[in-house]
Amino acid sequence: MDVAVADRLQFAFTIMFHYLFPIGTMGLAPFIAWYTLKAWRASDEEAAKIAAFWTKIFAINFAAGVVTGIPMEFQFGTNWAAFSAKAGGVVGQPLAMEGVYAFFLESIFLGILLYGKRAVPPALHALSAVLVCLGSWLSGFFIVVTDAWMQHPVGYSIAREGRIEMQNLAAVLLSPFALWQYLHVMVAALVAGAFIVAGVGAYYLLSNREAQIGQRLVRAGLITGFIFSALTIFPTGDRNSADVTEYQPIKLAAMEGLFNSTNGAPLAIIGIPDVHAKQLIDPIFVPSALSFLAYGNFEANVKGLTAYATELWPPVELTYYAYHVMVGLGTIFLAVTAIGVLLLLWRAAVYRSRWLLWLLMLLMPLPYIANEAGWTVSEVGRQPWIIYGLMRTNEGISSNVASGETIFTLIGFLGMYFLLGVIFLYLTLREISLGVER
Repeated sequence: MDVAVADRLQFAFTIMFHYLFPIGTMGLAPFIAWYTLKAWRASDEEAAKIAAFWTKIFAINFAAGVVTGIPMEFQFGTNWAAFSAKAGGVVGQPLAMEGVYAFFLESIFLGILLYGKRAVPPALHALSAVLVCLGSWLSGFFIVVTDAWMQHPVGYSIAREGRIEMQNLAAVLLSPFALWQYLHVMVAALVAGAFIVAGVGAYYLLSNREAQIGQRLVRAGLITGFIFSALTIFPTGDRNSADVTEYQPIKLAAMEGLFNSTNGAPLAIIGIPDVHAKQLIDPIFVPSALSFLAYGNFEANVKGLTAYATELWPPVELTYYAYHVMVGLGTIFLAVTAIGVLLLLWRAAVYRSRWLLWLLMLLMPLPYIANEAGWTVSEVGRQPWIIYGLMRTNEGISSNVASGETIFTLIGFLGMYFLLGVIFLYLTLREISLGVER
């Protein structure tokens, strides 16, 4: 196997497995902060129990995220040494800031939130929930800023020996590309958190236990899920797509399965991309919609893949399918939560609608899939670049690591992460089965 392919497989597996846990922490943190503040301000004992319940599940996610994040960081040195040597002066700074500012903020106040209720004043305990939320979202910000720079590099200069150097940290941190990518990521994480909360509440209602708490969880999850499912589409998804259209037009063509440049380009709802024939098989189109969404003009010309050299194409099929999985699931989330909110407003019928409660419970894993699919679009669609327009992916690998070594360690990661996943699921399901009232 090619060394670059082996390195990419290993990094893809470790980062996709790791990201399952930040989805949970970033998605649940606002709920914990809300219920903790409500318990403090309104002396709401039930809210305090709900906050304590979700804090324990948050802590399990946090611990698993730390364990899976460490090997991922080491791969920059072991497998991607050429990339680190050339671009470490830029990507290293936001990654270091994530550790110094976000990780320590989150971990310190998580300890207070978990164990300090009787040891600190109530106001500080409530503040710790807010700071844990801030830390988790700040962590996401620095990570997304790093990735966004690799998608659209700004604020840098090229040294005489070819090394990329930081010239303007503010330009990197405040890049408009990074802003909309970050907002889209966080909104999507909140959708995942909302479905977790609603799904657990639905489980309690279907099990005829802790009905009042179950209703509170379903209500909070549905309302939050509806609002943020809409926000994933507009403005965050729309603006993020506008940046892709401007700076990465080849990725846009791959996402939409558009092979030939077209005036009044249609939007493909479904279809099968055939790279060899350079066409979309059995498509269902919305006429001229892609031109309007991309450029605000139904007759605008959208460049297809054939307008670019094939060596600049990303893996078209994977980019296309991942994008359509993300969009399709996002549409389902919006539809389900909209129905749920309507039933909530109509005599609170949602609590008696067993079919919808079952649906909420069964949908819990799907926001994770949608989040992973979105990152697949972002990273696979960037290929063949590790830094867009500056450095190709196969130029970033370590010269002294053989593909066999990478595959060997990947097999080890598969085994260890499988065991970690089983432990994570056991601990999480155990907390849910014990319930909020314990």
